[in-house]
Amino acid sequence: MSPVKVPTAAKHPLDAPNEDEILAVTATIRPYLVEKHGVKAVRFLNVMLADPEKNAVIEAGHFPGGAAKQSTSGKIERQFWAHVVDLVKGDSFELLATLGADGVSIASVEKLPEGTQPSLTIEELCLAEEKCRADPRVVKVAADVGVPPEQLYCDGWSIGWDSRFPGKRLQQCICYQRLGPDEHLYAHPLDFMPILDCNTGEVLAIDFPAHRVGKGGALTADSTEEPKEISFDPPTTRHRIPPPRDNHNYLPHLANSSPLHDGNKPIEMRKDLKPLSVVQPEGVSFKLDGQVLTWQKWRLHLAFNPREGVVLSTISYADDEAAGASKASPKERPLFYRLSLSEMVVPYAESTAPHYRKFAFDVGEYGLGFLANSLSLGCDCLGSIQYMDGCFVKHDGTVETIKNAICIHEEDTGLMWKHSDYRPGGHAHNVRGRKLVISMVCTVANYEYQINWSFHLDGNIELEIKLTGILNLYLLDKGESPAGFGTEVAPQINAHYHQHLFSLRVDPHIDGPLNSVQEQEIVSLPADPKTNWAGNAFTTRKRILATSGEAVRDANAHDERSWSFVNESVKHYSSGMPVGYKVVTSAMPRLYAQPDSLVARRAPFATHHMWTVPYAEGRNYSAGRYPVQSRVIPKDSVAGWVGDGKDKIANEDIVSFLTVGTTHVPRPEDFPIMPAEAVKVTLKPIGFFARNPALDVPAAKDAKSVNAQAAATNGSNGSACCQ
Repeated sequence: MSPVKVPTAAKHPLDAPNEDEILAVTATIRPYLVEKHGVKAVRFLNVMLADPEKNAVIEAGHFPGGAAKQSTSGKIERQFWAHVVDLVKGDSFELLATLGADGVSIASVEKLPEGTQPSLTIEELCLAEEKCRADPRVVKVAADVGVPPEQLYCDGWSIGWDSRFPGKRLQQCICYQRLGPDEHLYAHPLDFMPILDCNTGEVLAIDFPAHRVGKGGALTADSTEEPKEISFDPPTTRHRIPPPRDNHNYLPHLANSSPLHDGNKPIEMRKDLKPLSVVQPEGVSFKLDGQVLTWQKWRLHLAFNPREGVVLSTISYADDEAAGASKASPKERPLFYRLSLSEMVVPYAESTAPHYRKFAFDVGEYGLGFLANSLSLGCDCLGSIQYMDGCFVKHDGTVETIKNAICIHEEDTGLMWKHSDYRPGGHAHNVRGRKLVISMVCTVANYEYQINWSFHLDGNIELEIKLTGILNLYLLDKGESPAGFGTEVAPQINAHYHQHLFSLRVDPHIDGPLNSVQEQEIVSLPADPKTNWAGNAFTTRKRILATSGEAVRDANAHDERSWSFVNESVKHYSSGMPVGYKVVTSAMPRLYAQPDSLVARRAPFATHHMWTVPYAEGRNYSAGRYPVQSRVIPKDSVAGWVGDGKDKIANEDIVSFLTVGTTHVPRPEDFPIMPAEAVKVTLKPIGFFARNPALDVPAAKDAKSVNAQAAATNGSNGSACCQ
C-alpha cells in the first residue's frame, strides 16, 4: 500500500490539522483497516493533532525558557490521532498516523475495549432526530399526546450509562414538539425519551420519566432507580401528559406576531436604541502570522481543536524592563506552555429516572470545536475583526470547514489606572485599558457557550465563559410541583437546577520549566497588648505545596485561599518573593452531588477546585480520554494521576487543573431564552514584573467621543479629560 501524498505542510508544529492533512489521514486509514482488520464499513469520528513532545518543541526554538529535560528523540513528528467505528461489528479503534516526507503512515492502532467510546459527533446528533421520526413506536407515543411526526424534534444527548445495553454506542433523545418553522420547540417538551444505537440507528427502548403524583408529590415506584427492563410502552403508574402549547417565542418575527399566554402582549422591538459602533481608523494592533499571534508585548500560538475548541500555547511576554533588557531588545519571558478547557460537566439535580442521566461532558462527549458556530461580523463580533477557520473530519472521511470559527479583536476595558493630585494646580492623569480577545461560540443542543480568552495591557490573562441559549426544559403535569429540584419558568415548563463545572488545564512555564504552586491564606492575628493592641492586625500565610496529594485543594472564601504558579529560583528584585502568576476567581462552587455519586466518579475533577500533578505527555483530559458512557473513576484522569499523592510537584515541570463554574437555579427571567451569565478566572502577575507593566501605555483622547448634551445643542466636544 503506497503512502498518500500530502500537498501542504504546517508552518508550526502545534498548528491544527489542515484540510489536506485530514484527507490524507482518512485516505490512508480506510484501506489499512480493510486490509489489516477486515473493517468493511468505516465511520470516522475524529482526526486531531497528536501533540508533539513538549521538550522537543522548546528545544526547536518555538518557546523560550528551556526544557525541563532533554526530549526523547530530539525531533518533532507531525502526528494525528484518529477515532473510527466499525459499523458492522460496532468496534471502535484509535489510530496514530504519522506524516512524513513521503506521506502518511500508520504508527499504531488499538481496538478499544468493549464499552469504551470516542466522543459523539454532530452528525450522530442529527441522526438521532431522523431515526426517531422514522421509528413507528416513537411516532405512536408522540401521536398519543397529539404530536404528528413532522412536529417531532429530538435533541441527541450522551446517555452517561445504561446497563441494559452493554457495549453499545448510545444516545438518549430528549423530545419536543415544534408547532411551526423556527418556533420555540423547547417550550413544548414531551414526556418520553427514546434510546438510540448510534451505529445502527435503531431505537432500543423508550423511557418515560417519572412524575410526582398525589398529595405531597409522592414518587412512583422505582422512579429514581436505573431502568432494568427494555420497554417501548408507557408505564401503568402514570397517565400520558400532552405538552404545553402556549406561545413562548423569542425570535422577533415570531415573538411579535401572536399573543402570549395569560393575555400578555406580543413583543415589539425597541425603537429608541441609537447605533453604537466600534471603530479603529488606523486598523488593528495585532498580527496573525499563520497561527502565531502577536499583540503589544504578547506572543502565543492559537489553534482550533475539535475537542477543546480554542487552544493557546507557547504564551510569552516581551519584557523591556527585565534585567539586561531594553525597549530595543526586550527579554521574551515564558509564562504558560499551554492553556485550554480540558473538560466540563453539567450535572442536573433532578433525582427521578431518567433525568439523573443528564450530566453531559460537553468537551469529552461532544467536543467544543465540533459544535463551534460560524461567527457573524457585526453581530457575534463587533469592531475590526480577524477570523480563523476551523475544520474537522466527517463520517465519510471528508472535511467540514467552519468559516470564522475563531474571532480575534481588540476591546476597550475602561479605566486601567488614574490618579489626580487634589492639591491646587495638581496634575491628573488617566490611562484606558485595552485587551486582545480570542472568541469562540459553541452550540451544545439547547445551550450556547461563548469562550473568550483575553490578554490585557497590564499583564493579566483572563478566561471568560458566557453561558446563554435555552434552558434544558421538561414538562410538568397539571398541578405538579418541581418539588425543589427546578423552577416552573412558565406554566407546566420545568427548568431543573444544574451546575456548569469547567476544568481549566494550566501548563505553567513561569520564567522556566520548573515551577511550584504557592498557596496563600489571609490570617487574622489575635489581640495582644504588646503586638496587636488595637486588634486590627492580619497577615498572609504562604506555603509551597510539596506533593500531588497535598495539592488536591478546595477554595475557602473565609480565609481568601488562593494559589499562584511561581518560579522559586527567580526572585523579584524588591519584594524578594518568587516571580509568579496568581489564580483570581470567585467562581468556584462545590459539586453538590454525593462524593460517591456517578457524576463524581465519572468527573473526578469536579470534586475539588485545584489539582496539580507532574507533567507527563498525554495528561490533557481531567476526566479521561474517553468519558463517553464511563461508570468508574478513569485511570487516565486527574484522580488517577494523583494516585497515592506522593509525587513531588515543588520545583518540577507541573500541570494543574482548576475547577470553576456556576450553580444555576433558573429564574423565570432565564426563559424563553437566557441572558448571558459569565464565569471568569484571571491569571494575574504577582511579582513577575518589576513594577506596573502598563506605565508605558499612552493616555489617549478619543476624537470620536462627544459631550452628548453639548453636542445636542452646539456641537461641542466638551473639555479635555486626560493630560
